[in-house]
Amino acid sequence: MSEVSTHDLPQSNQTTRGRLFKLQDLAFHQITMVFAMIVLVALAGILISLGHQAAPAFKEFGWGFIWGDVWSIPDEKYGARIAIYGTLITSFIALLLAVPISFGIALFLTETCPTWLRRPLGTAIELLAGVPSIVFGIWGLFIFAPLFSNHVQPIIQDTLGKLPLVGGLFAGPPIGIGILTAGVVLALMVIPFIASVMRDVFETVPPVLKESAYGVGCTTWEVVWNIVLPYTRVGVIGGIMLGLGRALGETMAVTFVIGNSSRLPASLFSPGTSIASTLANEFGEAEPGLHISSLFALGFLLFIITFFVLGVSRWLIYRGTKKQGK
Repeated sequence: MSEVSTHDLPQSNQTTRGRLFKLQDLAFHQITMVFAMIVLVALAGILISLGHQAAPAFKEFGWGFIWGDVWSIPDEKYGARIAIYGTLITSFIALLLAVPISFGIALFLTETCPTWLRRPLGTAIELLAGVPSIVFGIWGLFIFAPLFSNHVQPIIQDTLGKLPLVGGLFAGPPIGIGILTAGVVLALMVIPFIASVMRDVFETVPPVLKESAYGVGCTTWEVVWNIVLPYTRVGVIGGIMLGLGRALGETMAVTFVIGNSSRLPASLFSPGTSIASTLANEFGEAEPGLHISSLFALGFLLFIITFFVLGVSRWLIYRGTKKQGK
């Protein structure tokens, strides 16, 4: 018995089925569009509410709020430069340490790691990403900071601290907490994210490409540099920007170890502050008026900085994709 095809159905049934399929596609399109619009509406709502609450501070201080380096609650004078500097410099230190380490981890897991060790080591790195930030903060304050002060900072001062150009960055007493300590703790927090993304994108490289390179005599480094990295450039940039976004917005771990000083730090060993740590320390006790408006303004600036970073990452990804097309 032959199967009945759609062409054997009456014309009315075919029309009804066509209309039904069209309605299903339309409903599916509308539902998914609503889901996407929820995100855009929430994003716009956050931006508008932050801007509305921050308006009094921007109206009072103008552009001086961004460049001002005074944060005095009794005098009601507020400037964001110290917090912005702390946020950017700690995130830069975190990326400076985390990117090469994450690259090495991902390279080891995908290229040279023994098969029996690959899965447990990869699982351990992913579990590290699930550790709460407050745990990193407690560990950084009570365990890492004393060890860093007694054994690492003196060595840095005796070596890098004596160099003519960068020596001033490592001046001051080695007290353990400060900008550099916060950057190191942030690096430990973002390494699992960057390493996991890099490992996943490295595994997407077709084996035939690497086998062909090995077949013509390339070393492992030559295969990685000339085959793996060009093929996965977009994913690698995305992983790095994911880590940067985590570092920019990290709150509790930084609050524990950065020192929370509203003074422009003279060196990387000096205590400082960041936008997130300032919000965590002061928002609960802020009085209505310029103080709370200035805190909202800090949150607004952090939003803009993060948006700018994501925009740059999208531009880099687009540029890499365009080069691959050529």
